[in-house]
Amino acid sequence: MAKQDKDATFVGDSRVSAKRIPNISPSYSDFPGKTEPFWPNFLLKEWMVAAVCLVGFLILTVSHPSPLTDKANPNDTSFLPLPDWYFLFLYQLLKYKWASGDWVVIGILGIPGIAFGALMLAPWLDAGKERRPSKRPVATGLMLTALVGIFYLTWAANDEAQHLKHKNSAGSDPGTPPAAEAPAPAESSFTADAVWKAQQSCMGCHGKDLEGGMGPNLQTIGSKLDAAQIADIIKNGVPPAMPGGMIKDDAEIQKLADYLASLK
Repeated sequence: MAKQDKDATFVGDSRVSAKRIPNISPSYSDFPGKTEPFWPNFLLKEWMVAAVCLVGFLILTVSHPSPLTDKANPNDTSFLPLPDWYFLFLYQLLKYKWASGDWVVIGILGIPGIAFGALMLAPWLDAGKERRPSKRPVATGLMLTALVGIFYLTWAANDEAQHLKHKNSAGSDPGTPPAAEAPAPAESSFTADAVWKAQQSCMGCHGKDLEGGMGPNLQTIGSKLDAAQIADIIKNGVPPAMPGGMIKDDAEIQKLADYLASLK
């Protein structure tokens, strides 16, 4: 190792502070109203706001219960099923010829796929540094076009549904089949015979004691149909609500038909 000259002068690096200051966070009192500790000050405020919002939401759910419509009735042909409001624009889109029928794949996959794909690729498709919408005409124009299209399709779907519902209730639409007569109320004291309780597939829709469910009430079906008509319905069904061929044995069909025809 080389010997150092006694007269050598060592020059210190000016980038290194001669006075070392420990890494201590500054006092928040020096910055009034500008900053605060995350715990507990900031986090406590967030929790309080969340608690108030949650309590308000719970009060709304209790004071305004979910609006339930009438009990499902498969005989009601005037019922118009609609998706939730945030899917109405897609529901309306599928009504157009170029997005339905033979072209339904375009409506359910093509157009939504292009829209959501463009949204995912937006950071790479529009890599400009400008932040003002007026400086980004392509991105701004596409976004406004999409919003206008979604709002219009949602409005059109809701308006058409309300118009059709009004026509159905007024009975002025000749193209819409009239609503079926409401089924007769079930008798709670009625008990079905063993010949009926042996038909598990029939009980699934018409009930254990013929009180009805997904299918109509059959407790007084004999006052409307005779045994031959009932047997024909059991064999061939009533499309599309009731499938045929649920019972294969002709003797069993006739036995069940005779029993149902006896119910007046």
